[in-house]
Amino acid sequence: MRRRWFGAAGVVAAGAVAAAVIAIPTAAAQPQLPPVSPEDLVASVMTAQPGPFNGTVGIDNELGLPALPGAPQLGNGTQTARIWSGGDGKGRVALPSGDGEKTLVSDGTTRWAYDATDRTATRSTGGAPEQKDPQTDPAGASTQIIGELRKTSQVAVDGTAEVAGRPAYTLVLTPQPTERTMLREVRVAVDAEKRIPLELTVLATGSATPALQIGFDDVTFGPQDPSLFTFTPPPGTTVKDAPAREGRPGPDRQGPPEGTRTVGEGWDRVLVLQRPAGQPGQQGDQQQRPEGAPDLNALGTPVSGPWGNGRAITSAVGTAIVTDDGRVAVGAVPEPVVAEALGTK
Repeated sequence: MRRRWFGAAGVVAAGAVAAAVIAIPTAAAQPQLPPVSPEDLVASVMTAQPGPFNGTVGIDNELGLPALPGAPQLGNGTQTARIWSGGDGKGRVALPSGDGEKTLVSDGTTRWAYDATDRTATRSTGGAPEQKDPQTDPAGASTQIIGELRKTSQVAVDGTAEVAGRPAYTLVLTPQPTERTMLREVRVAVDAEKRIPLELTVLATGSATPALQIGFDDVTFGPQDPSLFTFTPPPGTTVKDAPAREGRPGPDRQGPPEGTRTVGEGWDRVLVLQRPAGQPGQQGDQQQRPEGAPDLNALGTPVSGPWGNGRAITSAVGTAIVTDDGRVAVGAVPEPVVAEALGTK
């Protein structure tokens, strides 16, 4: 791995216990920190207000997803991103790519996504997104994951670690034996002072290598230049507004699409949603697929059931079924659980 951490095996899965050491600094002993209970550590993470900061985030991806045009960040490999946070809903992210850079900027009200490769900028309005993107907000995404999983998890503090030069507690969430998930555990390095997640490690059942690890390589807390959180499209940029989601006024793209339903909770939760008409992947829409968009009909393997016909796409940590009638069901669970959710009204 690119960062100075060794991924090693070990997890609890449905009653089977294996020893694990997930993050061992190569050149320093584990920091000596005051003891903290799992409950107190989780509570402090959920209420943390770290203030402004900036840092470099490293992404090690072994999810096993197929490479998709327009979404290379989903494929296996390593990436880095530069992040600035104003601590008040304002933020900026720089995502280097092979032939340019993507920049995401939010002033707390308007969000911009600028692609230097084709000189296009997409504008959307509204507050901060309901769901945090691990790639652009690893601390916020990790906090959401802790909040969503803690009720169906065995939660423990497994020693300490040093991440980005800062002492941290290692919080471990392991699914309860009744959870039908493909994940073995999630490990979160929590900053000892600021109590925000510094690193997130996801381990799948049957693998000693982390399926996903996202964390700060360096981080600095303190005031940020206000100009970082404003964006003016460069001359020659094509500007467009993000399309309004069905049932939502304006170009607001927050949250899941209208009509999305949740089946189950915690680790075996499955989201079932209906793609808007004409979106790539539905039968008969080959001529409508935008240039560079993936053909979902060509991915995965054919499957069928009482819910209809479609294709199943699997990765190291989950399954998605894309049906011929335009539904998508996805979760960190095996295919039978996703199929079961499709048949649930």
